[in-house]
Amino acid sequence: MKTLYLAGPDVFFRDAAARYDALRALCAAHGLQGIAPVDGEPLPPGLGPSQQAEWIYQHNMALLRGCDAVLANVMAFRNPVEPDSGTVFEIGAAVALGKPVAVYDAALSRSTAERVRAAFGQAPGGAPGAQFDATHGFLIEDFGEALNLMLSRSCSVHLDAAEAVAELARRLG
Repeated sequence: MKTLYLAGPDVFFRDAAARYDALRALCAAHGLQGIAPVDGEPLPPGLGPSQQAEWIYQHNMALLRGCDAVLANVMAFRNPVEPDSGTVFEIGAAVALGKPVAVYDAALSRSTAERVRAAFGQAPGGAPGAQFDATHGFLIEDFGEALNLMLSRSCSVHLDAAEAVAELARRLG
């Protein structure tokens, strides 16, 4: 059975177990097995914070390497626009390993620039996010893509997990 690594900030929610159960059921409906970052061996007791962090990193990377593809929840997390940085790292690692990646979030119906404008405002006559840009000296990428071009060009982009899983099932044959 083909396997999907379930990337995303779901692990940080109080209902993480229910979220993973729902994603696993969705995968199973397509003949796939969903593998969450919390699956496998439990965190060994007695590790300090740095050792825990290293163990989690190694464990998650081993799970990701062992999967056939990645399903990634790219919801804005801890900010109003961008996905979780750990999720983005896992997407990049999967792409580098040659694994197909499908990302999902309902907010992807709007471009990055539109979401930046909604979150940070737009100066009169300015480009999306111009007020934020003026304050911080940033430029906002505006290619009309739902995500940063490095994500939108390397992954299939979907509005929900069901659509993303169906695409990965198709690609994995």
